[in-house]
Amino acid sequence: MSDSTTPSPTRLLSEQGVSIWLDDLSRERLRSGNLAELVASRDVVGVTTNPTIFAAAVSKGDAYDEQLAALAAAGVPADEAVWTIVTDDVRAAADVLRPVFDATGGVDGRVSIEVDPRLARDTDGTVALAQQLWKTVDRPNVMIKIPATVEGLPAITRTLAEGISVNVTLIFSLERYAQVIDAFFAGVEGAKVAGLDLSKLGSVASFFLSRVDTAVDNALTAVGSPGALDARGTAALANARLAYELFQQRFSSDRWQALAAEGAHVQRPLWASTGTKNPEYSDTMYVTELVAADEVNTMPEKTLDAVADHGVVTGDTIAGTFESSRGHLATIESFGVSMAEVTAKLESDGVDSFVTSWEQLLDTITAGLERESGHGA
Repeated sequence: MSDSTTPSPTRLLSEQGVSIWLDDLSRERLRSGNLAELVASRDVVGVTTNPTIFAAAVSKGDAYDEQLAALAAAGVPADEAVWTIVTDDVRAAADVLRPVFDATGGVDGRVSIEVDPRLARDTDGTVALAQQLWKTVDRPNVMIKIPATVEGLPAITRTLAEGISVNVTLIFSLERYAQVIDAFFAGVEGAKVAGLDLSKLGSVASFFLSRVDTAVDNALTAVGSPGALDARGTAALANARLAYELFQQRFSSDRWQALAAEGAHVQRPLWASTGTKNPEYSDTMYVTELVAADEVNTMPEKTLDAVADHGVVTGDTIAGTFESSRGHLATIESFGVSMAEVTAKLESDGVDSFVTSWEQLLDTITAGLERESGHGA
């Protein structure tokens, strides 16, 4: 906790160059003014969403009943109703955050909306839906989320080249992150060739954390030796810190400087999956242990509350960690745990998980439409 004269932990994070985004959105949060309150009191400057978040939002309470009734009366099918509901929420959140967007020159104040996760292996389908969502939401501070699958990489380039801001999601490995940066550079170069204003283009690269520790820890527990057990809880932070090293290297290159000279903004690394899964770990570790300039940390509200309550922000906690991080990953590999195999499975599982959530969302909307049409009968 902090007294009135000491900056809050969230304020200290912001002062270190960490942009705090909320990893949640719901009609109730918008209707109650809670999102605006978090912007005012917790230094929140952006919002991320995904199919799991929307599935949870629509299944709780009555905030969507009125709209479901109107959609049911109009005979709108469930797959169309889903997008109507989701884009309405994203548009409203974008309006709440618009002052932040304007004040930061388009760096923050962003709201992310994910393409249909069933398109994760479909480049053309992803691009087409990204274009459609960009037009439908019709706000300059929206970002379209595209997964960093092999098929997603060219979709990222093509979408950015059209002047559409992109949040690249589901990044787990350093190798894939390097490909994401290449896709970003190519997209911004395409936008430049098209004569677009590069200063209006925004992008983040969402690098996932807690899921990495969960998977690696399970593998190390299976090994069972004292050394393997001691290595638990080190993978995600080491992986993320080396991702930040890569970010620094690539965004100081001549290729990037040429784009920056035209007004382009860096694609900031975004730390995602920051809620700690293991109760033995600090509930703020994926925030306070990854503090550096030009990054975003998107937090579920529980993590945001924990950081605001007892997060200890001591300055940059990434600088000087690169060699020790390589050591941590080498130790993990020495026990026969392949980071390449773990992260490839995490990407595949991540896509599958979002597909399941999307289908749950569709089922919830279908049930809601049927319920409301029954009321009107």
